[in-house]
Amino acid sequence: MGKITLVTGGARSGKSTFAEDSLRKKKRVLYIATAVAYDEEMKERIRLHKRQRPDTWQTLEAYDRLDEKIPDLKTAYDGILLDCVTVMLTNLLFSQEGFDEEGSTEEFWREFEYETLLKINKLLQCARSMTDHFILVTNEIGMGLVPETAFSRRFRDMAGRINQMIAKESDEVCLVVSGIPMMIKGGDKS
Repeated sequence: MGKITLVTGGARSGKSTFAEDSLRKKKRVLYIATAVAYDEEMKERIRLHKRQRPDTWQTLEAYDRLDEKIPDLKTAYDGILLDCVTVMLTNLLFSQEGFDEEGSTEEFWREFEYETLLKINKLLQCARSMTDHFILVTNEIGMGLVPETAFSRRFRDMAGRINQMIAKESDEVCLVVSGIPMMIKGGDKS
């Protein structure tokens, strides 16, 4: 059974760099990139992230049905890195049939969150069986201002609950602030 680590922090806190550095000495690494390049700025971000990673790492660009896609690669990995959970949630939400930013009902949000939790739980179980170390990067979006719109508040709340579930299932949780990693569950807390 592999170890699961959740790395959380604010935007540009250094969490992706910390996660990548944690796996840099591993030989067979799968990098799951959940971002979709919708504009030039995002394309440039993706290019920069790719340049930071070792050439030997395999990349899977996907955000849905990951528990099915990883086994299809038929490789035993020393490490798997998913970057990032929050972007994955955004892509899942915007691709969900019936989603309307202003008009989605509470029932829609409950069902979406439930289905997403099931998907993430399947992914965690799959990754545990296929790698020594699975690292998930996520954004800690609940520490800032209260969002102005109902949609943004619902998304923040859902992301927070999903992060809690992942943290509960994880062996380690690391909070990265201003480039400084702080182990808050498991691991070396020094």
